[in-house]
Amino acid sequence: MHGTKWMAAAFLALAGATARAEVKTKVIDYSQGDTALQGFLAWDDAAKGKRPGVLVIHEAWGENQHARDQAVRLAKAGYVGFALDMYGKGKVTTHLEDAKAFMAEASKDPAVIRARFEAARKLLEGQPQVDRKRIGAVGYCFGGNVALNMARAGEDLTAVATFHAAVPSADQPVSGKVKARILINTGGADPLVPKSQVDAFVKELKDAGANISVITYPNAKHSFTNPDAAKAGMDALAYDADADRKSWDASMKMFREAFKG
Repeated sequence: MHGTKWMAAAFLALAGATARAEVKTKVIDYSQGDTALQGFLAWDDAAKGKRPGVLVIHEAWGENQHARDQAVRLAKAGYVGFALDMYGKGKVTTHLEDAKAFMAEASKDPAVIRARFEAARKLLEGQPQVDRKRIGAVGYCFGGNVALNMARAGEDLTAVATFHAAVPSADQPVSGKVKARILINTGGADPLVPKSQVDAFVKELKDAGANISVITYPNAKHSFTNPDAAKAGMDALAYDADADRKSWDASMKMFREAFKG
C-alpha cells in the first residue's frame, strides 16, 4: 500500500516537472521605423539562468508556421528562439508571385534588411532569459541569404546555420571581419542553389579568415526542411525528412561547440 502511494506521488511529481518544462511561446508585435512587424518567441521556462538567443529568419513565404516551428525546436534544444519578420505584419503567403513581391520589396534597400535584422536582435536580447553576449541565427532560403549577408558584414553573432540558403554572390569581405562560426546546409539536388555559387562564397569567406563549413545532402532539393514544400507545386522544392534531421543535428552540434567556446 505504502509502495503504491509512493509510486503515485512520484508519478505526480514527474508529471508536474514535465509540465513545468513545457516550451512556452509568445507572439510579439514590434516595429522597424514605420513598419509594423510580428515575431514569435519560444523558450523553455524550466531552464535556469540566461541562455543563448537564436534568431530564425524565414523562407520566402514570410514568418509562417515553418519559421515558428524552428523557434520551438531551438527552445527544446536549450536556446531562446525568435522567429523574426523581414516583410511586415501579415505578409505571409503560399503563392510564389506574392513571395517574389515581398522579397523584392524587402531587399531593394540593404539598409532596410539590416535594420529589420537589428530590430529583431534588439528585441531578442531584451528578453530576460537571453544572454545578450551569445546570439546566433538560423536562416532558411531567403532567410539563409539574409543570415549569411549579416555574418559577412561583420554582425556580432556567435554562430550561424543556414538551410537551403539562397547563397549570396561572391564579394570581398574585410579579412577578420566575419565573427560568426558558419555552417551551410545545402541540397545536392537543389537547382536553385548551384554548387559553384556555394563554393565561391565559401572560398571568399575562408580567404577572409572565417570559420565556415558546408554539408551537402546529395538527394535533397530546395526547401528540404519544410514539410509543406511540395504544396508550392514546384519541382525544385521537396521535403526530405532525412536531410532535415541530419542538418538540424549537425547545426545543433555546431551551436553547442560555438556557444561553449
